Amino acid sequence: MAKKKEIEINFDSQKLNNRKVIEAFPKIELHRHLEGAMHVKTLYDISLKNNLSYPKSFDDFQNEVQFPKDSEPDFLVFLSKFKNNWYKSYEDIEKVCYESVKQLAYESIFYIELRFSPEHYALENNFDRIEVTKLVIDACNKAAKEENINVKYLITFNRAKQDQKEMIKLYKKLAKANIPDIVGIDLAGDEIHYPPKDFAKLFTEIYDDGLYKVTVHAGEVTPASQIWDAIMFLYASRIGHGVAAIHDQKLQMYLKEKNIALEQCITSNHHTGAWPDEKTHPCAKLIEAGVPVTINTDDPMIQNSDLTDDYLKLIKYFSFDLNKLISINKTAIFSAFIDDKEKAKLWDKYMEKVKEFEKKFSSNSL
Repeated sequence: MAKKKEIEINFDSQKLNNRKVIEAFPKIELHRHLEGAMHVKTLYDISLKNNLSYPKSFDDFQNEVQFPKDSEPDFLVFLSKFKNNWYKSYEDIEKVCYESVKQLAYESIFYIELRFSPEHYALENNFDRIEVTKLVIDACNKAAKEENINVKYLITFNRAKQDQKEMIKLYKKLAKANIPDIVGIDLAGDEIHYPPKDFAKLFTEIYDDGLYKVTVHAGEVTPASQIWDAIMFLYASRIGHGVAAIHDQKLQMYLKEKNIALEQCITSNHHTGAWPDEKTHPCAKLIEAGVPVTINTDDPMIQNSDLTDDYLKLIKYFSFDLNKLISINKTAIFSAFIDDKEKAKLWDKYMEKVKEFEKKFSSNSL
């Protein structure tokens, strides 16, 4: 494992209450679903072009496709916002993905592991899944190059959308395609009715092949026992959400010992009811306990939020200063699904960005 360098920067914490300052702070993100992060104006334009049954007014359209901002938690309402009927052509997919990554620049995202499900884009029109996968990555890479953003990709398998046999079939095609920018596999979807053990055969094959690291949605709306199962039976190197880890001290020690990071999402966990009170979200206590924790958006378009919002909540609710913000990004870099040499280079480049940020805003009389 690449060694983490210690950091300590003196910075006026009062300035961190300014949204423009936090918006400019360089960020690392490991848990964002591309299909939940689409640019809403692009979706609106595609809806009009394809004559889809959505409101013709942009404001009404936005209200229909996004979770009501600052609304009470409602898991079913949240899930109802996910649609896959947008795409009538490969060009639609390309445009949505390109514009989605272009938007990352507004959040000052420096490195991201962007996850997506080929099924989401391909299902309605039965597009070729491997062609779709390559198209999504090419479109995203084009935007990332233009905005100087570092992007790698995780392929998501959704428990409620495919059975294990179908997942294995697609996985073998992906492995054979040997797409270098894909660094991991993600298991998402309904944790309650499709527990980790149901997918042990697929993830044993992934582990044996050694091509990709694994992250599993677990302990979001299920007990900590599912986090244990994701690690022991699916070989998870990271855990999506994992809020239930707060209830299991033995698990916390294991996560710390094995450096298995939790990909936590304050706003998303509030909307879904996974942890409805943002002010008591377990991320801060888990970090205090030494558990590797990263902060992410999950589905920012659906949530009508962005990563800046989650950082502002760290500052408001848990009194994070600049060094703590840097520290969670350090954790994210050294939990990324890239090799140790790449992590070390990424860390050095990231700290260059942080120093540019610190220089700009230390001398700025905001």
